[in-house]
Amino acid sequence: MDRNYHIFSDGRLERHNDTVRLVTLDDEKKFLPVERAEAIYLHGQIDYNTRLMSFLNQHGVALHVFGWNDYYAGSVMPNRGQTSGRTLVSQVRAYDDPETRLAIASEFVKGGAHNMRANVTYYANRGNDFDAQLDTIDRQTEAIDGVSDIPELMGVEASIRKAYYSIFDTVLPEEFVFDGRAYNPPNNEVNSLISFANALVYANLVSAIRATALDPAVSFLHEPGDRRYSLALDLAELFKPLLADRVIFRLVNRNQLSLEDFEAELNACLLTESGRQTFSKVFEETLERTVEHPRLKRKVSYQYLLRVEAYKLKKHLLTGEEYVAFRRWW
Repeated sequence: MDRNYHIFSDGRLERHNDTVRLVTLDDEKKFLPVERAEAIYLHGQIDYNTRLMSFLNQHGVALHVFGWNDYYAGSVMPNRGQTSGRTLVSQVRAYDDPETRLAIASEFVKGGAHNMRANVTYYANRGNDFDAQLDTIDRQTEAIDGVSDIPELMGVEASIRKAYYSIFDTVLPEEFVFDGRAYNPPNNEVNSLISFANALVYANLVSAIRATALDPAVSFLHEPGDRRYSLALDLAELFKPLLADRVIFRLVNRNQLSLEDFEAELNACLLTESGRQTFSKVFEETLERTVEHPRLKRKVSYQYLLRVEAYKLKKHLLTGEEYVAFRRWW
């Protein structure tokens, strides 16, 4: 798989001959091998022009922009490698049919619940009493088949996630107090990590969906809206426990991130630049991990699993083959 490049410096990103060059404010020049790039992530204040965008488009490289509060601000996407009117029509028809939409959305929630449960079980096996959380997740997962519409399904998902988040204060060191999800802006270190990690998962899924003929704005669990790729939000429910939360647990519990890697700004708690660099490095290493895929019969990277998931959904929409959402099997 091609790799992602994260840029934290301020400066200018430009085309230079047949590659991409970053020129920092100190006039330091760094080169990015565009032929090996999946996407470029801009975390600093970066200027770029249409000449660069045309060049990235030729190479199929996405540009993901992060703004204040570590929030994903948007993407400049290359022309899609695949375009299919039949796929788009099938996707819209599935969204427009309440029964079909609910079935797909329910599978997203079931898969997400399974993967959250896997994290809870992992830490329960290390001496923690999480029986109550596991019981809630199991009961709410069983209730999914009985929901009648998307709002009711979202309520079940919220109950599962509340039980799941309740383990964080036990799993993490005592100085990292979670005390429930808060964002816009994040109010403490744990919420800051979750927001930043979820944004990275979301952006990677935007790139994965781009490789298919699926329309990233037509979703099933989350309501489609303006100026967002809501299908990436749907698929992110499956991968946040693996790619976001496990990285958070690992970095904090191994003291690779400390309270010194955060700063308060305008009533928000944000990662410092060095904190974002540390997190992004381990996040990318996680994407490169491989696992034996039971259906493909070969090792695939975690990053490739994102693309596999998009293709599974596309196949379901086109052929009616049963869609079974990603569930961690290892």
